[in-house]
Amino acid sequence: MRLRGICSIAEANEFLKEYLPVYDRCFAKKAAQADNLHRPIPKGLNPHRILCIKTARTVRNDFTIAHDRKVHQIEEAVTTKKVMVEEYTDGSMGIWCRGQKVMFRQITMRPKKLKESQEQSAIPARRKATAPPKDHPWRRLLYVSHKRKKVAA
Repeated sequence: MRLRGICSIAEANEFLKEYLPVYDRCFAKKAAQADNLHRPIPKGLNPHRILCIKTARTVRNDFTIAHDRKVHQIEEAVTTKKVMVEEYTDGSMGIWCRGQKVMFRQITMRPKKLKESQEQSAIPARRKATAPPKDHPWRRLLYVSHKRKKVAA
C-alpha cells in the first residue's frame, strides 16, 4: 500500500478488492473435512468468565482495592488479603474471593487524611507505668513466695 501511495481508508478498501483474491490463491488451504467439528459448550461452563482479563489485587485494611487507577470498596466481609478482579468483554467488572463473587462499589472521592496535629489529638496519651507501693497486697504475695523458696532450698 505504501508503494502504491495509498493514504486514505477509501483507497485502501479499493486496493483490498484486487489484492485479497491474489493473497487467497497463494496461501489458502482447504479443510481436511468439510464438516463442522466445533463441540458444544459444556453445561456449567461460563465463557463470559473465561474470556476476560483476570488480575489479582491485594485488599487493604479498609477493605478497598485499587484497580485501573480507581478505588473500589468491597461491601462484604472478606477474610483473605487477595482477590481476583475480572474485566469482562462488555466493559463490566467483577471481584471474586475464593470462588464467590463479592459486592463492591467504586469510590469517587477519597476521604481526606488527617493532619499530624489532628492524628495526635485523636490518640489518647499513654499513661506512665507506675510500680505498686511497698505495702500493696500484690507485693506481699511475691515477697512471701520468694521467702518460702529460700527456706526450702
